[in-house]
Amino acid sequence: MMATGADASQAPVVAVPGLADEAGGRGGESAAAPVPASVQEAAELLADGAIAALPRWVERCVAEMCERAGVVAADLSEQARAAGMQCAADTGPPLRELLATDVDAQQTTPLSVLRSAVRYPTQVLADGGVAVPHRDDFDASRFPDDPYGLTPASFADIDPDLGPIGIAWGAAKAFEVLQRRRDDTAEPARRDDTAEPARRIDTAEPARRIDTAEPARRDDTAGGRR
Repeated sequence: MMATGADASQAPVVAVPGLADEAGGRGGESAAAPVPASVQEAAELLADGAIAALPRWVERCVAEMCERAGVVAADLSEQARAAGMQCAADTGPPLRELLATDVDAQQTTPLSVLRSAVRYPTQVLADGGVAVPHRDDFDASRFPDDPYGLTPASFADIDPDLGPIGIAWGAAKAFEVLQRRRDDTAEPARRDDTAEPARRIDTAEPARRIDTAEPARRDDTAGGRR
């Protein structure tokens, strides 16, 4: 949500389910806490939430894929748990670094960083001999390093509570970028007083009166009266 009209100078306020204070409970049981009024604080919320969710996501990916393949998930639970912890430890620093980078200098997205974490559940499944499912050509060409099709399409695929946080961060980032563009265009135009004042140039020569008619001559040749 973006502020408009009289509130255009204020950062957007986006309700984030699951971020209510401890006294109010979680999961929509009380009023949701608003995202802080800065893109930096929104980024911290996203980083904290994503890193906390990664271990559970890895374990869930392994368990769901085992169930589809008819493999007992418990046989890989220890490996999945260890991979989840390693995933959070390895993915957390680059994610925080990206989100701490100025919004105009960010070369990728937080979701792209999180998508790279797909290798952790993939490795557990491959080491456990879990069969690779059939994938269509589009998915296989788009995500060649994801044979099990685990790449998250959105923040909510990693954790449902992370979806609104990601949306809130995106709104805060968009607002920040918009404000900067407005500030750039709002600088008053400077008057250029270096230009030489225009000079009046009268190139037309004043009209001259031309009297081409020959004055009438008195004819004195006629004989006078006698």
